[in-house]
Amino acid sequence: MDHLKQIDWWRPEIGTVESELIQEVLNSNYLNEGEVTTRFEGAIAKRVGSLYAIGVTSGTAALYLSLMSLGIGPGDEVIVPDITFIATANAVTMTGAKAILVDINPDNLTMSPDSFEKAITSKTKAVIPVHVSGRGGSIYSILEIANKKGIPVVEDAAEALLSKCQSRFLGTLGIAGCFSFSPNKTITTGQGGMVVTNDRTIHDRLRELKDQGRPVRGTGGDDIHPTLGFNFKLTNLQAAVGMGQLTYLTSRVDRQKRIYELYHDGLQGFDGIRLFPFDTVGGEIPQWTDALADKRNQLDTYLREHGAQCRRFWHPLHTQKPYLEANNRFINSTRLSPMAIWLPSAFQTTDQEILTVCTLIKRFYS
Repeated sequence: MDHLKQIDWWRPEIGTVESELIQEVLNSNYLNEGEVTTRFEGAIAKRVGSLYAIGVTSGTAALYLSLMSLGIGPGDEVIVPDITFIATANAVTMTGAKAILVDINPDNLTMSPDSFEKAITSKTKAVIPVHVSGRGGSIYSILEIANKKGIPVVEDAAEALLSKCQSRFLGTLGIAGCFSFSPNKTITTGQGGMVVTNDRTIHDRLRELKDQGRPVRGTGGDDIHPTLGFNFKLTNLQAAVGMGQLTYLTSRVDRQKRIYELYHDGLQGFDGIRLFPFDTVGGEIPQWTDALADKRNQLDTYLREHGAQCRRFWHPLHTQKPYLEANNRFINSTRLSPMAIWLPSAFQTTDQEILTVCTLIKRFYS
């Protein structure tokens, strides 16, 4: 067991379908955003049941443009959980607004509804719940509070493609939902993102914001630019990769559920490590399987030495220099972040490899 082949934490996979679709784009001599992007947007919208989907350059851009479409800017506040990838807060900062950090629910690492409600002020113009590892957490409680206060909900669903909570796809519950297609996601376009929405006004504004203020794709010449916009287009080349990746989506999410279930059965009741819950029967999709581990850093080192790669959780945002605050407002994130870890979760990982990781974890704690 000390001479295992590498068990990756995550591994992107590009197949022949993508190569063929990329070659079609190259043969067309139109590499910029075009009809392939439109098809990819339509395919994502159909998969999650939204009216509209707008392709952009990244998940960060998806969040930023969603906030911009709501008119958020300097002097405004947007509430963000303390446990998330820093891009969530950076997207707020890009608009000129202030990211207000709040503590998390210790049961699932997602935003605490109580902390959210206490942070609301007259300056609060949006809230961004983050579906960590694909979990819905307390999203319905957050929606209820936000709706009562008239606060738009922009979902950071970067890790939640096809994951459901109470039979509804995460990303489709708020005014806008933002997905990421970076290399460590279930499907990838290298870099890229998507905003989904059922709101026509938000859709129209996003189209303008991502394409130099043009409501429709233009010529680059005598186009009408009725409003301010930028360049956040998703190219045909990227969309071709995305279309190819969609052909594997169902099998990949099925595999991710199976991996979680194997870990759940293999580590259930074992002292030292506790998996965060997923309602896989109800439709939640684990982007990755994550856990709280005693002696996390030592466990990570031990597994790495035995060929199993993990990933340690993000530092709380309030400990990062751009968003530095005291620990006493963030009791749960301060306590739990140093214990949180993502276990090997690549969809290529075999059942036997997951069982091997479970055996290594048990050996470490024994």
